Amino acid sequence: MGLFERFLSLWIALAMVAGLILGSFAPTLVQLIAAAEFASVNLVVAVLIWAMVYPMMIGVDLTSLGQVARQPKGLLITVIVNWLIKPFTMAALAVLFFETVFAPWIAPEDAKQYIAGLILLGAAPCTAMVFVWSQLTKGDENYTLLQVTVNDVIMVFAFAPLVAFLLGVTNVTVPWETLVLSAVLFVLLPLLAGVATRRALGTQQAITTFSARVKPASIMGLIVTVMILFALQGHQIIERPTLIALIAVPILIQSYAIFAVAYGAAYMMGVSHRVAAPCALIGTSNFFELAVAVAISLFGLGSGAALATVVGVLVEVPVMLSLVWFANRTRSGFDPQHA
Repeated sequence: MGLFERFLSLWIALAMVAGLILGSFAPTLVQLIAAAEFASVNLVVAVLIWAMVYPMMIGVDLTSLGQVARQPKGLLITVIVNWLIKPFTMAALAVLFFETVFAPWIAPEDAKQYIAGLILLGAAPCTAMVFVWSQLTKGDENYTLLQVTVNDVIMVFAFAPLVAFLLGVTNVTVPWETLVLSAVLFVLLPLLAGVATRRALGTQQAITTFSARVKPASIMGLIVTVMILFALQGHQIIERPTLIALIAVPILIQSYAIFAVAYGAAYMMGVSHRVAAPCALIGTSNFFELAVAVAISLFGLGSGAALATVVGVLVEVPVMLSLVWFANRTRSGFDPQHA
């Protein structure tokens, strides 16, 4: 794990502080950035999100789809957890906490925004960081690549309808055209660009070298996006510092519960640990770059939905590292004949 991945939560926290300072001392600049929109898409953030997503999509190898028949159990668990369980449990937890448990402290309109942000997190399974988690658990790298590729292909077709359905169920009005535009702009086009880049580079060594070269752009894109979000949200956060903790509660419950479901299913089905650990971790982690981008496109830079997705970024690394530790500690518990 590189320096950035290891201390991701620290960098995000520092970016939040920098954003609060920026919002206090340069509000005009922040408002100019927020006003730079076209077709409900913020142009500044769109560039930053592309800087984040494109390097990740270079790692997606569509030729790996031919290996779907190899160890199908792990892939089956990944698909079921990511697309038939996780989005719905996240929506249910969001509604439970923000319409019932936290109702005395959260205004109804704000609650809708936080619910929407959490739904966007739940509907976007991890694309890039899962390779880090897989490496830390000695996972099967080729199988992890297959899982990520299948997820991304499904995401192209399923993300927009699934999000629209869940937001509709929770009484959040979503313009379909904006949601579809976001899915095309931040999923389909980066995926196609990544595939084209892989073909142009040719060899795996060239792909690895190029990915390492563009990775800093991904890091800076995330940090600057978080700074902008918190520059706009600064007054609300300063006035209500407990808000971050409230948003984190359903995310934490969801993360550990989803891991338990996927990891337990893999154990019961006799999946090898090298497949089981990444299989569970990919469902637990989120494609937060996509969630942030779509939240901004649908609800705006200063929205509660955008804030909720950023809180997801903040809590992800500590949670995932604790699950990596647990997965490594329980390696011997898997049936030796499958290990």
